[in-house]
Amino acid sequence: MEWVLAEALLAQSGDPRVLLGALCRGEASAERVETLRFLLQRLEDAGAGQGALPEAARELAAGYLVPLLHGRPGGHDPGPPRSRRRVLRAAGAALRSCARLAGSPPLAAALAEEALRELRAGRPPGAEAALEILAAVAPCLRPHEDGALLERVAQAAVALALDAEGPGRAEGAAALVTALGKGGGVALTAVWGALASSGNRSEPGRVGPELRLLSALAEKLLPEPGACDAGPDARRCGRFWRTVQAGLGCAEDALTRKRARYLLQRAVEVSAERGVGCTCGPQEGTGPSLFWWSKKKKDELLKFWENYILIMETLEGNQIHVIKPVLPKLNNLFEYAVSEENGCWLFHPSWHLCIYKRMFESENKILTKEGIIHFLELYETVALPFSLEFSEFIIGPLMDALSESSLYSRPTGQLVGSGSPLGLKLQKFLVTYVSLLPEEIKSNFLLKFLQKMRSRHWCAVPILFLSKALANIPRCKALGLEGLLALRDVIQCTMITHHILLRGAAQCFLLQTAMHLVDVEKVSLSDVSSFLISLKQEESLGRGTTLWTELCDWLCVNERSFRPSSICGPDGLPETSLNAYVKNLVQEYITSPAWERESCFMPDWSEARLTALMILLAVDVEGMKIEYSEKRRTQNVLRIFLDPLLDALVKLGTNAYVPLLRTDRSLQLLVKLLHTCMLKGSSPQDDEVSAFLQSSIMSATESISQFVLRRLTMRELQKVADLDRCHLYLMLLTELTNLHLKAGWKRAYSIFRVLSPLKNASMRHLQEMESGKELSLGDQIQKVVSMATLATVCEASTLQPVPELDSLDAEPMDRFLSAFPFNQTLQKPRAEEQGQCAHPMESSSFFEESSSQGWGRVVAQYIHDQWVCLSFLLEKYHTLVPATDGTIPEPLLPAIQMPAQTLRSALDTLSILPSEQVLPVFRCMKVLVPKLLTSAESLCIESFDMAWKIISSLSNTQLTFWPNLKGFVQFVFDNRVLTIAAKIKSQAYFKIKEIMYKIIEMSAIRTGIFNILISYCCQSWIVSDSKRSLFSAKNYSELVLEACIFGTVFRRDQRLIQDVQTFIENLGQDCAANVVMENTKREDYYVRICAVKFLCLLDGSNASHKLFIEDIAMKLLDKYQPKPAVFTCCIHTNRPNRYVVVVAGEGWSPLTEIALEDELVSKTRTRYYENSLQHRVKNRIWQTLLVLFPSFDQNFLNGIIDKIFHAGFTNNQASIKYFIEWIIILILHKCPQFLPKFWDCFSYSEEKLKTSICTFLSVLSHLGIIVQNIPDKTPLLKQALLIALQWCLSHNFSVRLYALVALKKVWDVCKALGVEEYNAWTTVIERSLSQAESMQGAGNAKKNWQRIQEHFFFATFHPLEDYCLETIFYILPRLSGVIEEEWIAVGKFANFADIPSNTGSQWYFSRTPLSELSPGDWSQQDIGSNMSEAASQSEWADVQKKIIPWRQEGLDADLGLEFQDRAARLGKSVSRLIVVASLINKPTNLGGLCRTCEVFGAAALVLGSLQCVGDKQFQHLSVSAEQWLPLVEVKPAQLIDYLQLKKTEGYTIIGVEQTARSSDLAQYCFPEKSLLLLGNEREGIPANLIQHLDVCVEIPQQGVIRSLNVHVSGALLIWEYTRQQLLRRADPS
Repeated sequence: MEWVLAEALLAQSGDPRVLLGALCRGEASAERVETLRFLLQRLEDAGAGQGALPEAARELAAGYLVPLLHGRPGGHDPGPPRSRRRVLRAAGAALRSCARLAGSPPLAAALAEEALRELRAGRPPGAEAALEILAAVAPCLRPHEDGALLERVAQAAVALALDAEGPGRAEGAAALVTALGKGGGVALTAVWGALASSGNRSEPGRVGPELRLLSALAEKLLPEPGACDAGPDARRCGRFWRTVQAGLGCAEDALTRKRARYLLQRAVEVSAERGVGCTCGPQEGTGPSLFWWSKKKKDELLKFWENYILIMETLEGNQIHVIKPVLPKLNNLFEYAVSEENGCWLFHPSWHLCIYKRMFESENKILTKEGIIHFLELYETVALPFSLEFSEFIIGPLMDALSESSLYSRPTGQLVGSGSPLGLKLQKFLVTYVSLLPEEIKSNFLLKFLQKMRSRHWCAVPILFLSKALANIPRCKALGLEGLLALRDVIQCTMITHHILLRGAAQCFLLQTAMHLVDVEKVSLSDVSSFLISLKQEESLGRGTTLWTELCDWLCVNERSFRPSSICGPDGLPETSLNAYVKNLVQEYITSPAWERESCFMPDWSEARLTALMILLAVDVEGMKIEYSEKRRTQNVLRIFLDPLLDALVKLGTNAYVPLLRTDRSLQLLVKLLHTCMLKGSSPQDDEVSAFLQSSIMSATESISQFVLRRLTMRELQKVADLDRCHLYLMLLTELTNLHLKAGWKRAYSIFRVLSPLKNASMRHLQEMESGKELSLGDQIQKVVSMATLATVCEASTLQPVPELDSLDAEPMDRFLSAFPFNQTLQKPRAEEQGQCAHPMESSSFFEESSSQGWGRVVAQYIHDQWVCLSFLLEKYHTLVPATDGTIPEPLLPAIQMPAQTLRSALDTLSILPSEQVLPVFRCMKVLVPKLLTSAESLCIESFDMAWKIISSLSNTQLTFWPNLKGFVQFVFDNRVLTIAAKIKSQAYFKIKEIMYKIIEMSAIRTGIFNILISYCCQSWIVSDSKRSLFSAKNYSELVLEACIFGTVFRRDQRLIQDVQTFIENLGQDCAANVVMENTKREDYYVRICAVKFLCLLDGSNASHKLFIEDIAMKLLDKYQPKPAVFTCCIHTNRPNRYVVVVAGEGWSPLTEIALEDELVSKTRTRYYENSLQHRVKNRIWQTLLVLFPSFDQNFLNGIIDKIFHAGFTNNQASIKYFIEWIIILILHKCPQFLPKFWDCFSYSEEKLKTSICTFLSVLSHLGIIVQNIPDKTPLLKQALLIALQWCLSHNFSVRLYALVALKKVWDVCKALGVEEYNAWTTVIERSLSQAESMQGAGNAKKNWQRIQEHFFFATFHPLEDYCLETIFYILPRLSGVIEEEWIAVGKFANFADIPSNTGSQWYFSRTPLSELSPGDWSQQDIGSNMSEAASQSEWADVQKKIIPWRQEGLDADLGLEFQDRAARLGKSVSRLIVVASLINKPTNLGGLCRTCEVFGAAALVLGSLQCVGDKQFQHLSVSAEQWLPLVEVKPAQLIDYLQLKKTEGYTIIGVEQTARSSDLAQYCFPEKSLLLLGNEREGIPANLIQHLDVCVEIPQQGVIRSLNVHVSGALLIWEYTRQQLLRRADPS
């Protein structure tokens, strides 16, 4: 058509130049420029390059086409982007023709030079135009004459195409590169050279553009056999394969990965077709080439690459059920890749690692975990030779993937605390891999591994398991000083986590790693000590632990092997002995260097910690060397170490000129020695080192005491920095006090001799400063020191036994403190003194660099110390505190005798003190509130509110929250407060309950809060219950009730942390962190343990206890079956969209909310999920009722039996069903008089009972136990047989099974008793049971009958013998499928020492075979069988594989191309079928049709409106098919005209509709040119359109429904059309 138009134009105008000039005038529309293009092409084809035409072509190019490519001439609107692109494409083609017509001198080279200059200039408008010009003229450049120019153009184009920052220009540059490359010859060589020499492939964003270019040039770079003008062979280039591998394993977008797979597939196909050997060079190292081919091994190579590409394709799906069957093929790849003859790699291992990289980068975390586990299990299944790529992969992608905490979660079914499977596999893998490494490689690998660990932030769980894996590597000399430093840095990384137990365990493992892997010959003792100081001794390295012993043993064995230290001995030679090193270390520490200037600031504590640690290590190492009889030698060694310290300490009291730095260091070392020696890991009763150390220190007590007395009382502390020294002195004073208490009061010089002058001097200083004169900074510092000293004296005084006071015969200090103006603050320092408040010290200092903030902390500490003193007074005189202030004119002890005024002062203090300083105020309140609750209730309530506000604000402060919470609970829930509030039943009572529920609610967010409350209350009730009345507990029974059923459902991350903590605890003493750190027992189940143990202590024979138990039981049943009530108000809770209704006169609780919610659930007949919160709460209710059951008498059971039977009729989870059945059996056994009510439960109609009758049939099966104490059993057995036989005829299969079991069990009892009355029934019953045993039929009837007989509840469980805590809380939940979080091992009851065990604690443990059974419900044992079968398959014969259009090229994603062009580039076969869907309205149907049409290669899809393509529902169904299928818009009103047009083009119009004359689809033969018209979803094809159809086709139906979905109908016809066309192509006849 274009050729005809060009001929017609040339025929009308004799001179082509005139015609060209005419086309250049006017608006440069797309039609005009395209006309110019094919006119020039016609002239070019005709060879019209003579005469004036070449000059005209030059003028046309320079004057019209080049400006047009830079922008529309004349400033006309360029129009829409599609029209603009059409113009540019036509102009570029026209310019190419001009270049060819221009002749010599060559126009193409000139235009290319100019365009290249503009491109290098980089200005946006000119750069884009330059690319268009270069793309147009590049094919015209001459290979030899313009070779250099071609190379420059190729380099510039490739650089731009790979530029990730300029996507706009990159598109044009990619088109230019493609045009150059497809030209072949020199141009292709130039492009390939530019690609091969381009920048670093690892730069972000380079892989995608590079693969785009390579796939676009694949036909040239990977030519098929016989292809002409073949270019370079990309298969031989290592860079090409590295780029492909980067695309396969690391590319983020699917299109880049698809291009990489295409290139790999094409390379394999080309290699197979050529059949010639090929090797990628140059070869890297000693391993195989990245790619090679051999004609002899063609079959093995094809098999390898076929499996490889299949795996990579399957991974794109991200569907684990599709991927898992393919993973065994990965094992085959490793088998192919390793030579059986010499054990070396045949294929480069980097190919296998690409698969793992792809799995690790997956968005599906399950797939990531599968990939990691598969890699970690490699060395269990395949023997792999060493590869450097594997080591780099482990340190890189594998460790990055292992940083995800969620991967370490425990799978369903695995016991809590058994450890993460991934963590254990990681440990096994690392041990195996490192053991197989060559010795020369091992050190470098481990060093890089540690450096990787320190190079990023790790969460608590991953760093723990990585550390544990390292600790289990067999001993080897692999790490030097650099490795030890890296380990120290890793330890610093573990400090970030706030999970203390995990942090401590990780430190333990890292210390073990150092001992196992460090080459001691490469590190000195100084290096080791610097490493050890990075460990927190209170979290990991505790003296007396197995870890401490292991460290001592390591030091002992290697003592003489360490690298010589920089510290020299007396002879000037470096010391290698541990004792000599420590001796010199102490000497250097104590002796201040002459050049070290005195400073007002204290030295850093780290040196004291290091020295103390090394002293104790050296002494314990010495103790390991000698026999028991030579213990004195150990003491001698310790004395040698301590001599410099003791000399310095002895001189403190007599020599006033000892340098301050030396005294500070000596006292710091003394404190650290005491702390390190007395950690929880040690055993003082057997520790002679600790005893000798304490004895040595006590010999210097007098000197130390006199020094402290002088420093604290003689005004020597005058600067802000001196407050740190004050803190040191008082800390030391406290340590010495504790030391003397252990040694005895009268031994040698008692520290208590110093306390009297110390307190007298402190009081004198405070009195002198009350004169009202302005105080200097030094005076105020002394004031702070004196108050802190008095606070320490008061705390020390509480350690001495004090008799009960009955009078106010107070000491002078007591009178002074009681009259002291509390809450007195300090004056702000004057301007000239402000600079002295600055304090650039570490966190141990009181102050910060901001002087105002630093002084504020000084004031806060001063007020805090005042209240420490007052709390001492109040506790000392608590019996003499009056109930009111009274009218005493001159009270002897004002703070004691005026409690209301003191409590108001306490409230003022709470409003100004920092939250971390309020604990002594709480202690004061604990004494004051019980005294004032009756007379000053409003003041007490205000103190409750103020204190709770502080506790709430502390919820995220770890270090101060727990002590303050304990103090708060001890004063608000003091038993005296609870008792008084319950008696008066006023506002305080309800305020306490409100706070109680707030604490419970907060504990749902933060674990451990409720534990403190319930433990304290239960302990106080036990102690105070001298009259066995439980008055306080009865009034707060809701607290016990909530505790019995407390427990939240944790998030996945919280559950993971708890699982890992349990795993660490289960390691016991093998992990030193368990020994050093106290188990805080903050887990939720300890709340229930505390409540249950408290209830177990109650005596059912005591009337008061019995009433309390019955009250708890009734409230538990009400929780299970809430009663309707009159509601008075609604309280908004923290749970979203939830309001809780509170009954008048009752308090709210979270469980009330659950109960009301559960009532709504039962009304709407919605079943709650297994292991949901509702299920767990109900489970706990029945567990508690079972614990309380022994205290239930007949009268009480008579009141609750109907509720319990009613619970049996409800729809329950399995565990709850078993508990209800158990308690019914126990009730009927204890009180047989309830049997008539039990029989009545079977009298309801079957429709009403449904399957709930199974509960009562289960009870019936235990009739032998129920009636064992009844003399006349015959009537009961007869009744039971009648009921069982009746329900054996039920239409429900499950009911029949339960009835048969009951019948069998009851009949066995009858036969055992030898009842002759039932001989007539024998035949019927025996035959029924015999038929059940031999039942045949469809499904699993026989199997289920066997299973129900073997079920634990019928075969093993004994309701009486199995009645114990272990069965209730552990065995039965485990056997009934309850989640592991609800299993409470009976050992936890025994270990919870806060509440004593009752005398009947032997009923804790189960002694029956029930505990040995494995879990599994008979009705659900088949669940998951398919999955296990899938997991057991070693390799599947067939797997899912999606069709991939392999001929896709790099630029095929360019949507600017016509659809036909894109389809052709894809190698896609396009049919002559047109599908018309203009009558369809729903986007889902249209999206599905679009996908179907694209898959089967329809020519076009006609839509009523193209706007539907943007609909999300359309796109969800079409999955981008609209990008690869021509879409045409024809509105319904235009359909008749459109159909007539297609008829003229030879199409047969086929309607998909049922009509009177419609043809059967099975019989209809589709013409090649077919048009399918689909009808509307509701109305089908309108009658007026049916008249324009050539034929109607209907789908034959076999069912009742009269029609199919329109998309399904269309899909069936499209497939039938495609099937017929495929058959015709296969057999044209």
